[in-house]
Order: sequence, then C-alpha cells, then structure tokens
Amino acid sequence: MNYVIIIMQVIVGLSILNVWLVQNKKATKWRGGNASTIIEEFQVYGLPTWSCYLIGALKVILAILLIVSIWYPALKEISALGLATLLLGSIAMHFKIKDPLYKSFPAFLFFVMCTLIAASSHIRLYF
Repeated sequence: MNYVIIIMQVIVGLSILNVWLVQNKKATKWRGGNASTIIEEFQVYGLPTWSCYLIGALKVILAILLIVSIWYPALKEISALGLATLLLGSIAMHFKIKDPLYKSFPAFLFFVMCTLIAASSHIRLYF
C-alpha cells in the first residue's frame, strides 16, 4: 500500500468536505472575485444557483468516495478522476473572471493530487 497516496486521499477528501460543508458560508482569500460565500462565488462566475448545489453534491459525494476508497480501492480511480474534472472546472472559472493566479492554487494543487491518485492504480509511483 502506498501511504503517500492514502495521505493525499485523506487531504483532498477532507479539504473538499471542509470547503463545501464547513466553510461554504465564510469568506476566504480563495473565493472567486469578491464573493464571500459559495453561492456568491457561483454568481460571480455567471453560473445559476442550481449549479452550485449540483456541483457541491457531486464534490461531496466524490470526496466521501475518495476517502472510502482507502478501504475499497475499486472506487479510487473514478472518485479521483471525477474530482479532477470538477477541479479543472474550478480553475477555468477563476481564469474566466481573470482572478489573480493564487486564487486557483488550491484547485490546481488538488487537481494534481487527484491525477496522481488516479494514476496510482496503473503505475508504480516512487514516493
């Protein structure tokens, strides 16, 4: 078992859950534009409110599956690739509204981690 991959699964999973379930109504320096909540952030991106609930539900489900995949490895690749896809969307939205580069850093970091997690099912990573 590759403990670095497991650590990344826990970090990504818990971080996504924190953003969507704990910090969703709090201002952070990572929010798009000048938004102070996730709903406002989606409005800044020009997205409808319902899309926030859909994407939020998908991210929460995939984050839980990513953590569960520590014990059920068959779920690892699909949950990591699903999150990676949604995180690419997050990065694209930051670019769309011309946010400073640092605002997309968490999404980029978690995208890279999800890509490594998914790849770990097919290749041997040496770290």
